[in-house]
Amino acid sequence: MVEDEEGLAESLRRGLSADGHWVDLAHDGHRGLALARTGSYDAVLLDLMLPGLSGYEICARLRADDDPTPVLMLTAKDGEYDEAEGLDSGADDYLTKPFSFVVLGARLRALARRAAATADPHPTLQAGDLVLEPAGRRCRRGTHDIELTARELGVLACLMEQPGRAVSKQDILDQVWDTPHAIDPNIVEVYVSSLRKKIDAPFGRRSILTVHGTGYRMAPDGG
Repeated sequence: MVEDEEGLAESLRRGLSADGHWVDLAHDGHRGLALARTGSYDAVLLDLMLPGLSGYEICARLRADDDPTPVLMLTAKDGEYDEAEGLDSGADDYLTKPFSFVVLGARLRALARRAAATADPHPTLQAGDLVLEPAGRRCRRGTHDIELTARELGVLACLMEQPGRAVSKQDILDQVWDTPHAIDPNIVEVYVSSLRKKIDAPFGRRSILTVHGTGYRMAPDGG
């Protein structure tokens, strides 16, 4: 979220977090663009009138970079030309202040559905020279193929889909196991240990990092 009204930004962050979203905040245009360019977000909430760079400029630069991340513009400017300019700069949706938090949540869910409908269901995942092709069930480190079991592949995909971000054991269970709530979360440690022996140890790498009290994260550079 890029919003220079810090009180509003914090209020929205708390509300979105309570709805299950992970929210990063920026209060000026340059910081907002730098965060958005990491490419690790499901959506960008973007105010228009910002210090440094305007929301229009941020959105236009993201689209010039071929960044497809959905952008929802939040603004006090409610004229039809303002809305048209926002959409023309590449925004996917536009919400004027003041707005209902319920409507904001619904707009975000709609953006997520649209993005999911157009996304590659089996993208190739990469962290440095570590490459995973979930559809083809193939993994390689550089030119070396690595044999993984179906469960190992699922755990690795869960981590590689969110490089640099901490992923809890429960989130891994929910994504990889059919009956996650009937399984001890510590089983994830077994599969992470096995993965480390296959994708890291033979190559002198440390790609899967332990986040104490949370779970694990994938090093974006592949270790």
